[in-house]
Amino acid sequence: MNSEATEERVLEAVAERRELVNEALDDDVPMKSPERLYKATRYLLKAGGKRLRPTVSLLIAEALADVEPLTIDYHAFPALDGTEIDVMSAATSIEVIQSFTLIHDDIMDDDDLRRGVPAVHREYDTETAILAGDTLYAKAFELLSETGAAPENGLEAVRRLATTCTQICEGQALDVEFERRTEVLPEEYLEMIELKTAVLYGAAAATAATLMGADDRTVEALYRYGIDSGRAFQIQDDVLDLTVSSETLGKQRGSDLVENKETLITLHARQHGVDVDDLVAAADVETVSEAEVEAAVSRLEESGSIAYAEEKAEELTANAKRHLDVLPDNEARDLLGDIADYLITRGY
Repeated sequence: MNSEATEERVLEAVAERRELVNEALDDDVPMKSPERLYKATRYLLKAGGKRLRPTVSLLIAEALADVEPLTIDYHAFPALDGTEIDVMSAATSIEVIQSFTLIHDDIMDDDDLRRGVPAVHREYDTETAILAGDTLYAKAFELLSETGAAPENGLEAVRRLATTCTQICEGQALDVEFERRTEVLPEEYLEMIELKTAVLYGAAAATAATLMGADDRTVEALYRYGIDSGRAFQIQDDVLDLTVSSETLGKQRGSDLVENKETLITLHARQHGVDVDDLVAAADVETVSEAEVEAAVSRLEESGSIAYAEEKAEELTANAKRHLDVLPDNEARDLLGDIADYLITRGY
């Protein structure tokens, strides 16, 4: 299947589930008093988002149950032991955690926009944004405790999500630390993006499998599917920042270089003698020229650094798809493989 067909298939699958996830989120995170807090809490959830992570959770359940996708109510889904669980609550808990991390990330980075709208701390205020993030964090565990799964599976799912939240904070802390260090190794960068980005994809897959009652080997394989897909996604995102036009990206091409962000590309380039700090002279994204970015990209291409990152992303994606071998051969499994491919293209 070519990349365009894969993208179309993924976007259709995600769109079908996004509508159901959005309906569930309206019920799971309702408006109540104090009104300002809950408006802020729901703000990013209402602003959009593809809902890729909850889609992964729902597809994992469908693949394990070996059922035709979208034929069974996710709120009363057949677990492997014959009981019914609310797998949708697990999926929405993952999306709620994602929104929590975005709110706090935007505060830390002092960003103005998120999903095309003002960041929560800009639309409301920093204090309200912090409280909104904290509310979402707590709500996620509330939702995950209400799936009706076997007690031991429910407890393990909650433990997994708690560990994931700790790891996300560790990854964010490493990202901040890297900005102050004079040397960062590629292996350290890979660890950072696993913690900051990939673990939530891993949790999306593993949590659903755990609640379904899958064995430890299957859960671990599906967790690794999420981890490798998430790492590939972040690495390819770094590539796209340099190789896709500003118009297509919706932001200034090469902004990572201008802002002196370390990526797998720049770390590889440093190891191969490139003076990365002098690639772009502009002090901010508003003043950098396309010609300056183009010259920097050419230098990174000459050093093989962009190709190195692309190959790493492709390698991780191939690994992710191999981890799906623990699943029955069905349409949901095929869609999970397509999502791994989509994460390193995303329509570009």
